[in-house]
Amino acid sequence: MPNLDLYQEEFHPSPLVHTWLEFRKSHIAVLGLWLLAFFIVLVILGPLIAPFDPLLQNPNAFLVQPAWDASGSIRYLFGTDSLGRDLLSRLIYGCRMTLGISLLLVVISMLIGIALGAIAGMTRGVRSSVLNHLLDSLMAVPTLLIAIVIVGILGIGLVNSMWAICLALVPQVVHNTREVVRAEMQKEYVLASKLDGAKKFHLFFYCVLPNMYEMLVVQGTMALSIAILDISALGFLGLGAQPPSPELGVMLSEGLREAYKSPWLIALPGSAIFLMVLAVNVVGDGLRSALRNRLQN
Repeated sequence: MPNLDLYQEEFHPSPLVHTWLEFRKSHIAVLGLWLLAFFIVLVILGPLIAPFDPLLQNPNAFLVQPAWDASGSIRYLFGTDSLGRDLLSRLIYGCRMTLGISLLLVVISMLIGIALGAIAGMTRGVRSSVLNHLLDSLMAVPTLLIAIVIVGILGIGLVNSMWAICLALVPQVVHNTREVVRAEMQKEYVLASKLDGAKKFHLFFYCVLPNMYEMLVVQGTMALSIAILDISALGFLGLGAQPPSPELGVMLSEGLREAYKSPWLIALPGSAIFLMVLAVNVVGDGLRSALRNRLQN
């Protein structure tokens, strides 16, 4: 028996559902989301998935070919490196370390940057002018160069490189937040809230912040891709994570010595970095388009 709808009510999805409906219209964005979800699963379940300890050396299995090669072994699906360490396990742990640290750094830098950007956008006078000019001057310097300078001052190592990348990401977040806050503070609904006696704290969290979602999505995905590349670059240069740490940049650096005999040692970590950054950028672009379409509709 067919279902009869006696009440002709229109379907009004929630903002979150509406955003998802707009997001899934882009098949590339959905594919990027599945790819990003795969890397997040590696971050969470990496130790349970990896078949071997990433630091375990097997003196009887130096530079074993990948399983798809005629001389390869199914025991080592992606082969081994020059010390007999399983490359698949090191890739899983490398993705876990690179993406996990990048997510942590982006969250910290976004919190700091949004706080400083809100202060800079809602204040006037000498303090705001000095902060704005200082941040604008830092914006002209690439984040990797800032991170290298900070690592040179603090010293090499993973922890110092994490602080360096976090501090290098903050100026961009502050700059974009400041511009959005300044633009929103001039709008009529904010002026009406001011006339009602709303404080700056209330104005930011209840009036300005809900209209910053598109900027935060764009800035967050951009910062995440930059963090992934910078962590890998510092590890590759020997300024970040140090051997025998299973970090993707370190794996690239170690694989260069055997690149001519075993090209998969650099092809696989490089492909992982490429796919990770591609997934982040595709998902970020899809979310930005979905948010814009939701607001327009």
